[in-house]
Amino acid sequence: QVQLVESGGGLVSPGGSLRLSCAASGFSSDFDVIGWFRQAPGYEREGLTCIYRSNGNTWYSNSAKGRFTISRDDARNTVYLQMNNLTPDNTAGYYCATSRLYCGNLHQMYDYWGQGTQVTVSP
Repeated sequence: QVQLVESGGGLVSPGGSLRLSCAASGFSSDFDVIGWFRQAPGYEREGLTCIYRSNGNTWYSNSAKGRFTISRDDARNTVYLQMNNLTPDNTAGYYCATSRLYCGNLHQMYDYWGQGTQVTVSP
């Protein structure tokens, strides 16, 4: 069973940057996709971006496109979310998840989830 652990969140001032990490363990190559979601109080879980570990192909939501960047390490067991020029609207819990083949914004298509890391953007 795949285990996912997010890290890198914290308190940052508007205009600042954060790089979130999603470390996978106990995974198999059957789970090809790792995605990033966020959920703020009062809002539904929102798919942001995802990446195929095998070939590096990516998908971005309209919210994330041009703002966030997803990447993978050489071993393909850690996926990153680079966030620059952060605003208070980015305040949310950020979660990574994995699926076998689906790369998109539907959270029910992902099989395993991490516990999340909190991002707070505030003066």
